[in-house]
Amino acid sequence: MRTSVRSVTLPALIAFALATGPALAQQNPPTPLPTSTPPATRDHSQKHADAVERRIADLHAQLKITDQQSKQWDDFAQTMRDNARKADQAFRDRAQKLSTMKAPDAMKSYADITETHADNMKKLASSFSDLYDVLSPEQKQIADQMYRNPGGHTGGPAKTDKGRKGHAPASASSASKPAD
Repeated sequence: MRTSVRSVTLPALIAFALATGPALAQQNPPTPLPTSTPPATRDHSQKHADAVERRIADLHAQLKITDQQSKQWDDFAQTMRDNARKADQAFRDRAQKLSTMKAPDAMKSYADITETHADNMKKLASSFSDLYDVLSPEQKQIADQMYRNPGGHTGGPAKTDKGRKGHAPASASSASKPAD
């Protein structure tokens, strides 16, 4: 049973992390973690925050955000950052308690993380809708291509890695350019 729970939980946790990680932008740098946090956790959190910032910068460039769109963009980027912080905290909290949890508590804690992810995605979708409303027709076309979901995943723009042309959408935590 332990192996089957891991085989379901690990991919879901990874998907959740990818979905929320993309969620940080160009202003308001991430708040440093408290010094009582172990160095490995700080390193991981910083890497995640850096990945979100890169994602925000990539999206900004791909969508060619103008000065007139900066308020909606800044709100969207801040939502990404806030979501990433909430997700990181939820994972840290669960990881700290997991070794002493009984099975029902572990299941509930995972349900809580899933709920956090759903709430984050609702906030991100609302914020993106506000941004989308102020995009030019050309920018909307780019966004539509990025978020169409050709790879069978949900929640975000298509991701490309190191020149790979395929799409693997990940909810606003990682994405790059649409297929040519």
